[in-house]
Amino acid sequence: MRFHFFLFLFVAILSGASAQTSYPYPVARDRMLFHDNIDRQQNNLLEILAKSNVLAENKKQIVKEALVDRVDKLQKVIEQDTVLSSNDKKRYLRGLEFMLQGYDNNFNKRDFPPSMATKLVASFEKAMLLDKKNLSIEPVVAENDYGIGQILVDCFLLPYQNVGVEPSRLILFRKYCSLHPSEILTKLQNHLDLPFTDSLIVVAGHNDMRQLYDFAAADNSLGQRIRESSDTLVHVIGQMATSKSGQLYFPFLDNLLKGKLTIEDIDKVKDDGLNYYKLLVKTRLDYAARLLPPARDTALEMAALTQMLTNKARDIFVNEINGLHDKPDAIRFKVLEPLSAEELYYLIVLSEDVIYTSSYVRGVYPEIFQRMKTPRGDSLIMQVHGDYFRKFIKMAAAYNTLDHFLSTMPKENANTVMKAFTIGLEKASEEDAVDVADSYSSIFEKNPALAKFVLHETKWNYKRNLAANNKKGIIIYNLLQTLFESADTTKKIDLSARLGIAPIYKIDYSSLRDSAGRVVEQAFFYGNDEDKDGQVSFADFMALFRGKPEWKITENPQWVSITSTRGKPVYIFANKPLNGLDDPDEKAQDDLGAYLEEKDMKPVIYIHRGHSYHVSSTLKRIQPSAKIVVLGSCGGYNNLSEVLKISDDAHIISSKQVGTRTVNEPILQALNNDLISGRNIEWLSMWRELENRFKNDAVAKDRFNDYIPPYKNLGAIFIKAYRKAMEK
Repeated sequence: MRFHFFLFLFVAILSGASAQTSYPYPVARDRMLFHDNIDRQQNNLLEILAKSNVLAENKKQIVKEALVDRVDKLQKVIEQDTVLSSNDKKRYLRGLEFMLQGYDNNFNKRDFPPSMATKLVASFEKAMLLDKKNLSIEPVVAENDYGIGQILVDCFLLPYQNVGVEPSRLILFRKYCSLHPSEILTKLQNHLDLPFTDSLIVVAGHNDMRQLYDFAAADNSLGQRIRESSDTLVHVIGQMATSKSGQLYFPFLDNLLKGKLTIEDIDKVKDDGLNYYKLLVKTRLDYAARLLPPARDTALEMAALTQMLTNKARDIFVNEINGLHDKPDAIRFKVLEPLSAEELYYLIVLSEDVIYTSSYVRGVYPEIFQRMKTPRGDSLIMQVHGDYFRKFIKMAAAYNTLDHFLSTMPKENANTVMKAFTIGLEKASEEDAVDVADSYSSIFEKNPALAKFVLHETKWNYKRNLAANNKKGIIIYNLLQTLFESADTTKKIDLSARLGIAPIYKIDYSSLRDSAGRVVEQAFFYGNDEDKDGQVSFADFMALFRGKPEWKITENPQWVSITSTRGKPVYIFANKPLNGLDDPDEKAQDDLGAYLEEKDMKPVIYIHRGHSYHVSSTLKRIQPSAKIVVLGSCGGYNNLSEVLKISDDAHIISSKQVGTRTVNEPILQALNNDLISGRNIEWLSMWRELENRFKNDAVAKDRFNDYIPPYKNLGAIFIKAYRKAMEK
């Protein structure tokens, strides 16, 4: 009896028929490890779910039901299958382990949403049924999203592959590329033998033409494949990429594709700054016309055209006439002689934050009308198809030429232009609305009747959007109406309360102090200027403090620190403007920034002193601690917007002209006097005192009028209030 019992037990073990008491059903000993591995992955999943805040509790329960409860049932089905061999059972159990492992390892990663759990298990079952019949799992991979398909393929690899694994990899490659077109060309570099390589190149090229250009320029197999493409867009970009001047073709891409231009046409002018600029303007006018109804067609690479046109307008023309500001007009503006009215127009609207007042008033603006056969403003707007017309009017208001502009046309047409100026902002960009807001202070001061008209139109547009229940329009026109009414200071409108923003007329001294009771300022200077303006500006700045008993100056080769010796503690830091290779200004600013961080000193006042083309360097160093930002000659929309992205409550002083010692010194003196005394910064009273100081000096008064105090900076106020309102 004992011998027969042990013989039975030995045979049972060999046949895998013995049971394990840890499962509610018999499990063969040689498959126990496979079941245990599944359980281990399930426990890992439960830990992940317990720690995760990605899924709500009810969603976690759905995942558990799929990957724990449903998988447990599948384990039993596999284990008790009477048809499957032991090796096949092990293979499917291992597949379940890999499925759980794939889910756990990729939990909430890109392309693997946690919500796929139920569908993943169902798809595994489908694939397993196909595999049991020696059929391909390809249809299951094809019908599912990339994440599920990727995990399934891994489940059916070992110990031998399902026949559908390799074709499924191709399906997954296409699915991945469809999800991430920006990665197609990178992926294709090592997979040029795929049957759909050319079609993927087309997809990638239409998705990102700049990236396609970079890959097409490479001297390798993929670059050659791109250049040989039969797709028109891909082929044209491939042609462009073979030229060292390829970037100069991008602004004309749409017309190149339409056959309106050829590479040869561009080659004739690309090395000639004047004629290249003229071709850019001609193309911009064509594209602008297509934006109008009924076509409303946005040309390819419109942004590239705008950027290139901006760069050329500034580099070739505006910077030149700015740089010759001390020369006679005949010399200074000679570079403008070959330009048409439309070409001069774009110099203005694309150079808002760099063009000098004198460059605009004495040069570009009057030249426009001298070039026109019939010098009328309405004709000019029609000739440019309304392109940037709000910017043009905003700048005309700022430089006091709006009355002249409107006087060049019949009154009813002038009214139409100003109606167009205010209407439709709910469909326009934020910048357009800011331009309308920015213009009002100047209009109110120079032409009260026109200001009344603009306010009336704004109220009408508010009612129109209210009736249409257009939320964006309601916000825009309500803000504009409030801002415009506040321009009349006799009404004493509390903009902070009305618009839900921080106070704009003053800054409490207490909000400027750090935890150590210090007020910290930082000024930025730039030395690599041909005209040496940086060194002159720095010398003027230091004259405010040198030899003054209330200030102590400490310096090293890179920067200076200026500390108050009486009254409240004020710390001012400024890098020295340095000449030399490898941008010593940047290194000095970086080292100063590191020093301030080490000393836990966070500037609340930032001062930009330098040409507009340096402002981007200053902006990237401004910290969220900023409360007051003095931008000098850089008050354009883009710069205001960037400052307010960094610190949405910053008070911005901007100027339409280059910062000048005549005005900068009194502003900074007034500011620092208040800080040393521990007084709140009251902009209204400070500006009145400054106006009185300059009233008997016509030149100084004129330059001071170019400076815009925070409470009159309606564009900046609009951006603050608009963004807060849109967030809600």
